[in-house]
Amino acid sequence: MEVWLGVRLQSAAMAVESLSSVDAALHRFGYDGFRSGQREAIDTLLERRHLLLVAPTGGGKSLCYQLPAVLLEGTTIVVSPLISLMHDQVQALAERGVSATYFASTVGGRELRERSEEASDGRFDLIYVAPERLAVPGFRRLLEGLKCPLVAVDEAHCISEWGHDFRPDYLALGEMVASLGVPRVLACTATATPIVRDEIVTRLGLPPETTQLLHGFARPNLALRAREVRGKAERDRLVDDVLSEALGDPTRRTGAAIVYGGTRRTSEAEAARLATAGWRVGAYHAGFSGADRDRVQTDFMSADLEVVVATNAFGMGIDRADVRAVVHLSPPGSIEAYYQEVGRAGRDGEPAIGLLLISPKDLPLRRHLISLSDSDGPVPPEIVEHKWNLFLELVRWSEGGSCRHDAILRYFGDEAETLDGCGRCDVCTTLDEVSEELSEAETSMLVRKALSGVARVHRRLGLAAAVKLLRGEQDPRLQRYAFDQTSTFGVLEERSEDWLTRLLRRMVTAGWVDFTPGDRPVLVLTEAGRETMLQRRPARILLPLARAALAKGVSRRRRPVEAGEALTPEEEGLFEALRRFRLSEAQERGVPAYVVASDRSLRDIARQRPDSLRALEECFGIGPAKLEEYGESFLGVVASFGRHG
Repeated sequence: MEVWLGVRLQSAAMAVESLSSVDAALHRFGYDGFRSGQREAIDTLLERRHLLLVAPTGGGKSLCYQLPAVLLEGTTIVVSPLISLMHDQVQALAERGVSATYFASTVGGRELRERSEEASDGRFDLIYVAPERLAVPGFRRLLEGLKCPLVAVDEAHCISEWGHDFRPDYLALGEMVASLGVPRVLACTATATPIVRDEIVTRLGLPPETTQLLHGFARPNLALRAREVRGKAERDRLVDDVLSEALGDPTRRTGAAIVYGGTRRTSEAEAARLATAGWRVGAYHAGFSGADRDRVQTDFMSADLEVVVATNAFGMGIDRADVRAVVHLSPPGSIEAYYQEVGRAGRDGEPAIGLLLISPKDLPLRRHLISLSDSDGPVPPEIVEHKWNLFLELVRWSEGGSCRHDAILRYFGDEAETLDGCGRCDVCTTLDEVSEELSEAETSMLVRKALSGVARVHRRLGLAAAVKLLRGEQDPRLQRYAFDQTSTFGVLEERSEDWLTRLLRRMVTAGWVDFTPGDRPVLVLTEAGRETMLQRRPARILLPLARAALAKGVSRRRRPVEAGEALTPEEEGLFEALRRFRLSEAQERGVPAYVVASDRSLRDIARQRPDSLRALEECFGIGPAKLEEYGESFLGVVASFGRHG
């Protein structure tokens, strides 16, 4: 199902916006028809002049600015961070008789001067520009001298300081758009949550009513899976099993796989391991020379390699159709990053597998990495907090609970494309896991016992030690602090190590437990966790599913697939009203939308519909500071929606 706010062209008298002109231009590009959603996007851009288009990589976004570029008089500017993509598109356009060029660091000085002279003479329909080129004063003057009818921003999520792939060079785009005074702006991205979409609109200086079109997030041909691993041997076995399932054996040449290693060392080691197993494999990361990276990429695209093991440096601009599996040896930084990377599988529409592996050490390690200082000094605490919350959303998704595809679609705000269960992910296909029926009071007691264990090790020991404390297992770390002599020792001895580890991880994602910064992170009981432990806040949490390792005494029953966190139509309407308030407030204060509130906070407000500051404080992410700054305004939006919604 598609989520498009399609419009008809109303200015039929204008040749550039007539239906016949659009159709004629399509044939000039060599196509007999549009892909789903392309025509609506082009019509919207030509009539409404501002458009934010969110569609998957390989979904035909480029035609949505290339076709208008040949209809509109002047030179369209396309901003893209992918030099290889610029080169390929310019070459493809030339074959169709469309005049285009690109400006990037790979172009020599003499060639740059020649292209600049031709651009000044108005010889190009499109000019592709790397974002860092905008910082060159002479180049900005060149652009300002052009007649520019359209600016298209590719990979537009890179402008969001709160997204998963922020690029500082993109911050100059808003000023550039303003200086050119262009009548039309198209922002394109493959992955953007509602909050990132709102920030793109703000950063580019577009009006709040800018049309936002979403299309094609659903990828039901991908069998999405997430597994927790306890060690390298288990990880190796799971990787081997997936490669065998997806590709057969190394002699069959039935497709390709991408394995994301997380670090350079892991990528090289895993590539070496797979090579000994007979796979034609290459390693790829930013530590290799440009020539070596180009060779691996070329060999992969030409099918000389079956498997590439890489860091996230590999993938942008990769469009091999027969990738049958994407494996993550450790979780990336966010759902956005994960879905963009796993989406490189199955682009031919045939079945493919996406496997995410996660281990208990990944949470403290990520907490450490996001707080590391960079070249500009310490990372601001609000950015650390936001990146941590992005990662926790991915961890929360990995825990399951509802169809993995539907959960991702809801995360991106694409409710209309949800599948009511894809039937392929591990949640949909595993309906017989062990569960248990607990009353609200029993759940609360269990949660408070677990939090009491965290309170004991608070700022002293890590997650593994807390699990041993709760299970009553002897450990030198516990003995050092005499924790084995406390009433908390063994308070949840009937629970398995696996179950308690997953419970504490969910408490991290719930905001009740955190980790200290530094290279040896230990557990912290947050203020929200303390309030929950003392029964001053409700213990609202979905307990982990019990597995075979669950201890005795738990009833077994068939577990249905849960509905997930879908909003009702009325709640969705309130969420959109809260979004409009957030965008307006962010633009007025000159701050990113996330500073006002996260998407998760707005969804929780929409569900709970608080009618007092006290009730609002119970919503996710609404602490004392946000309550004082925005509390009355949020309540006003809720009340107004109740009257008019």
